[in-house]
Amino acid sequence: MNHRDAPRTRKPLKGHLMTYVVAVLAIAVGVAAVVAGGADDSPGLQLMGVVLVIGAIAVGVRTALRSR
Repeated sequence: MNHRDAPRTRKPLKGHLMTYVVAVLAIAVGVAAVVAGGADDSPGLQLMGVVLVIGAIAVGVRTALRSR
């Protein structure tokens, strides 16, 4: 059986919604970390914030693409 012929299993909408909520919260925490790191002149905290924001965006995009 070809992977294109296989029936798709879909997550319930609640699962996708929860993923988006967690991604938005992670972006908010990441932005706060970047701002706090900038105020405190802490490059490590800024880097962690940027990594958190990029990771959350990647998870949100992956979830959106897989839900189609």
